[in-house]
Amino acid sequence: MNEQAVGQEKLDKLKIGISIGDINGIGLEVIIKTLSNPKIINFCVPVLYGSSKIVSYHKNIVGLDLLFQQIRNAERVFPDRVNVVNCWQENVNIVLGKPTDVSGKYAYQALEWAVKELKAGYIDALVTAPINKEAMQMANFPFPGHTEYLTQELANGKESLMLMVSDTLRIGVATNHLPLREVAGKVSKELIARKLKTFEETLRIDFGIDRPIIAVLGMNPHAGDGGVLGDEDDRIIRPAIIECKKNGMLAMGPFPADGFFGSGYYKKFDGILAIYHDQGLIPFKLLAFGSGINYTAGLSAIRTSPDHGTAYDIAGKNEADPDSFREALFMAIELAKNRKEYFGDRANALVRRSKIKSENGIEEEEEEDLEDEIDDVLEEDQAYEEEGYDEEEQ
Repeated sequence: MNEQAVGQEKLDKLKIGISIGDINGIGLEVIIKTLSNPKIINFCVPVLYGSSKIVSYHKNIVGLDLLFQQIRNAERVFPDRVNVVNCWQENVNIVLGKPTDVSGKYAYQALEWAVKELKAGYIDALVTAPINKEAMQMANFPFPGHTEYLTQELANGKESLMLMVSDTLRIGVATNHLPLREVAGKVSKELIARKLKTFEETLRIDFGIDRPIIAVLGMNPHAGDGGVLGDEDDRIIRPAIIECKKNGMLAMGPFPADGFFGSGYYKKFDGILAIYHDQGLIPFKLLAFGSGINYTAGLSAIRTSPDHGTAYDIAGKNEADPDSFREALFMAIELAKNRKEYFGDRANALVRRSKIKSENGIEEEEEEDLEDEIDDVLEEDQAYEEEGYDEEEQ
């Protein structure tokens, strides 16, 4: 082979790291199915973190001819091949379809190695294949999931945001992986304000939306129904929204979640902040499952993942659909480019809002109507701040 490994200075495409996830699940199946398309190499240099032995094992199950090159680290890569960083050398026992301490240990090891090289600048973005929380706990992984671990490693002490993304929908979750009984105690005016700030910055910088409009869902049924069904929406969430508006942000709500999605009103917004996990993920997966991805906003680097788990029930059966992983890969490329452009030349990074509106089914001539709606909501919130707010108006 005449091809030589090269450094970043000789590359004209991004290096995208991929942690292989749980070796007993479908992670490597969807990775191999995606990367076996030779056109992928035209868009990025894939760098897998795991083991060439594990990759070969799953490649034989899938039955696809994926050519890859083993490398020590991603500082120098083979630009026209899939690269594999061997994070361990020993043979590993694979038990398809089950969480084990072994699968947790090596998923953790691959993730740590990938994050280390992401922080070092060896790769431009990271796509994480699914892990299993039970297996990770067996391996003494002290976090509920990827998001919390990556926040510690890459948020630089700032607020991160779990963000579900599709072509037409972006839903953030204020409280991440938290038992429902603990949500009310976690939600505060400060938390909502911080999450909205992270969301707004992400939409501007990573998604190129110069004036994003964000809806906030209510925590209680009917957004509290004037305090009858809980006072958190009026006491905590609405004041946080008002504070963000005073700082120039276009935030609206809180909206009752059922009517907000049922009426299709969600299509008018660039982003939606849900208060708790299932409030955001249930509508997202109903509307975008298979085409959506998970993005950890607010980090110092780009990280995406597919919107599904390890799918143990079909592991090893060659039945997994790679669409969501493929979307996660291309989203990582797009977001990494957007961020580089924003900080390199902000004027060129901004994307016309008409593109975003067209994705959401809002025609160009509706711009004035949408601005009128913004003004109406701003006036409503100003009235609430000065005189109180009648929930029935929503």
